[in-house]
Amino acid sequence: MIRGTGPCSLAAERRTRLAVWTSCLVGIIWIHHHFASPLSISACGDPLPAYQPASMDSTLFIIGIIGNIISVLVFISPIKTFWRIVRSRSTEEFEPAPYVLTLLNALLWLYYGLTKPDGLLVATVNGFGAVMEAIYVVLFIVYAADHATRVKTAKLAAALDIGGFGVVFAATTFAISELDLRIMVIGMICACLNVLMYGSPLAAMKTVITTKSVEFMPFFLSFFLFLNGGVWAAYAVLDRDIFLGIPNGIGFVLGSIQLIVYAIYMNSKASQSSKETTDPLLSSNAGYGQGEASSNV
Repeated sequence: MIRGTGPCSLAAERRTRLAVWTSCLVGIIWIHHHFASPLSISACGDPLPAYQPASMDSTLFIIGIIGNIISVLVFISPIKTFWRIVRSRSTEEFEPAPYVLTLLNALLWLYYGLTKPDGLLVATVNGFGAVMEAIYVVLFIVYAADHATRVKTAKLAAALDIGGFGVVFAATTFAISELDLRIMVIGMICACLNVLMYGSPLAAMKTVITTKSVEFMPFFLSFFLFLNGGVWAAYAVLDRDIFLGIPNGIGFVLGSIQLIVYAIYMNSKASQSSKETTDPLLSSNAGYGQGEASSNV
């Protein structure tokens, strides 16, 4: 079909082009508004360009403070265990691995919080957690039940907390210059470590279901997993941080399931000896982290 060249045809063509460009402009504005809405999530946890009312910022800050308070309580929960270790001057049958792994987890989330813009709340609570976990590891080495345990703990801490964290820090700092990509890589490592560390709660639930007894899954372990995971998952949604959201969302779900399992088998009687030797390690990441329980900031 041959287009006309008259004035009417030219005017119609101009109107058609104007309509097309107007439609494109409207589409671009709609897409920008849709993907920049407060409900969207950035791949690397950074806020997308959108107006956020002051009330949302205040809500985010308040939830973050609540999460920090809960995470601090979780980090200091092993004090009872280590007071017992110091008094007896022996680590007895306690295993060092959960404390060493929790220290690594706290260090990684501290690094994530320091690297990410507006990650102050994540950094502060995990900085506190890293200090507490480092003290636990040192006490574990000092009061190791035997020389083999002392050497094992020292090697594990050197390999994971110094070597492992050092490799991640060096690789992301010197090999990745783009900030968004660096945040993404660090966040993925933190989230993956958190997810892997959920093995202990899953094993605890399996033991409870098998033995029909909650003696190996203390109530506060499940409660803190549920509470901390829920608070930090809410924080992650408001902050559009997928790396905080995934592990803490999983923690919230697992904590909920554990509370249900606990309610089902809570009437079973646990032996006194098991209660004395089963003292859970609760860890936080404020995202973040966990030994036998997880708290991810």
